[in-house]
Amino acid sequence: MTSLRERLSPTNVLLAPGVYDALGALMAERAGFEAIYLSGAGIAYTRLGRPDIGLVDMSEVAATCARIRERVDLPIIADADTGYGNALNVQRTVFNFERAGASAIQLEDQTLPKRCGHLQGKLLVPTNEMIGKIKAALDARSSDNLVVIARTDAIAVEGFDAALDRAERYAETGADMLFVEAPRTVEQLEAIANRFNNRIHVMANMVEGGKTPVLSATELEQLGFSFVIFPSGLPRAVVKLMENYFATLRADGTTSGMCNDMLDFQGLQKRLGTDEMLAAGARYDAASFK
Repeated sequence: MTSLRERLSPTNVLLAPGVYDALGALMAERAGFEAIYLSGAGIAYTRLGRPDIGLVDMSEVAATCARIRERVDLPIIADADTGYGNALNVQRTVFNFERAGASAIQLEDQTLPKRCGHLQGKLLVPTNEMIGKIKAALDARSSDNLVVIARTDAIAVEGFDAALDRAERYAETGADMLFVEAPRTVEQLEAIANRFNNRIHVMANMVEGGKTPVLSATELEQLGFSFVIFPSGLPRAVVKLMENYFATLRADGTTSGMCNDMLDFQGLQKRLGTDEMLAAGARYDAASFK
């Protein structure tokens, strides 16, 4: 597995889909992606059936990361929200996320409880408190291979210029990548990249229907972004499919009308690698030892 740090480049953008479980991670790997983004919002939507308003805890994300790492070799960028508390909580989060196989940890400067970066009503911790959290994360990591991403949500709270100033301070603190959340225009995206990309990797977050214009990975690379995520598109696609599936089953009493939009039993087993796993297990059957 190529390390995330080695792969990052301002001239060769890295595109990562958001996932929330091992099955999605496996499908992303099979589709040829080079990294995956473990979305806290995705976990809230799918495991809790709730919005992204700070309900997911550190152990839930770490456990999900560990299950994904067991199944795929891709770099995992793990959304750690606010670090789940103060600087000491951040250090515990880094320890657990590293142990679970994360390649990067993303920390944001919202207060607790946080909320989705594209919702209204966000509040921020003081800049110096966030700096302390970034320093705590850097000190806690066991390897420099763990990429520490500093996110600021200040555009919605303090304005665009203040968000850039916060990002500047976070870069000076030693963060490996900057994430200025929810810019409103292409011009703001361009300004973020222009200010930072010659010194530090910069990432962009594409949310369908969110506050930021949705650009392609190629367009964002041309602006100067190193890393692009589509963090929660998968649950939105799955929910749409769920609605169609349940409506069809309820109306028809059968799934026949959905056959072209779903796998049959054998198709799913093929994608899960069932035959290969059964063959591997057969090597240890009692009949093999005499």
